[in-house]
Amino acid sequence: MSLSHKYGPCALIAGASEGIGAAFARHLAEEGIDLVLVARRKEPLEKLASLLIEKYRINVECIACDLSEDNSAFSLKETLRGKEVSLLVYNAAHSYIGRFEKNSPENHKKIAVTNMITPVNMIHLLGEPMLKKGRGAIILMASLAGFQGSGFLSAYAASKAFLRVMAESLWYEWKDKGVDVIACCAGATATPNYIETKPGKSGFFAPAVMNPDQVVRECMKQLGKKPSIITGRGNRIASFVMQKLLPRKMAINIMGDTTRKMYRQQIENNKPGVN
Repeated sequence: MSLSHKYGPCALIAGASEGIGAAFARHLAEEGIDLVLVARRKEPLEKLASLLIEKYRINVECIACDLSEDNSAFSLKETLRGKEVSLLVYNAAHSYIGRFEKNSPENHKKIAVTNMITPVNMIHLLGEPMLKKGRGAIILMASLAGFQGSGFLSAYAASKAFLRVMAESLWYEWKDKGVDVIACCAGATATPNYIETKPGKSGFFAPAVMNPDQVVRECMKQLGKKPSIITGRGNRIASFVMQKLLPRKMAINIMGDTTRKMYRQQIENNKPGVN
């Protein structure tokens, strides 16, 4: 069964301009699904849309929206003008790499709104019509950072833990109602934002950095089968060791030490990585 037949004809991707979001757009376009692409900057969305329209002959709407604003989900709903969205991919995220106290309260709030409040509002606004129709899907991008305390990623990691638990909870509530929900827990992925942070080497035994298309392919294979997925064999092995074999205190120390090693210069010079 095709994705469009199973879930419906239109998908909305939040955080679609590049990286994993753009990879989701390409994957769904290949399936013949019309798209609504959402991000802060409209120009990269329109560039991606042109490529997808030319290659796959689908309809694509681009919406510039700052998802860190309190009422962004409701504004987005108004902009959609009743358009039926049968598949939601929430990939948008705001992050900060550095010491918690060096981040501003305003930026902490942006992380909380972008990574937690806005997706909850979008799930409610778009998920309710899916439930009424008895079909649809929701994909929330989480992170391995959210499986335990992660020093120098505190607010970001906590928000990703929130998304994973939200997805797993809704998977249970909605699994018999025709709406599939999954948390896609990615490790290090070679997105433009990740590359821009200029990470150093994380260690010889660290899992390999994945590319966005790999993450998307693995996620889509498990949609409708599992409440959450860790993408990448190396990431799954690392997570098993951290969560099942090591004391939690040791796992937290390893995460903090790894991040400190990768971003030592930014942390020591108080020049945080923010996106």
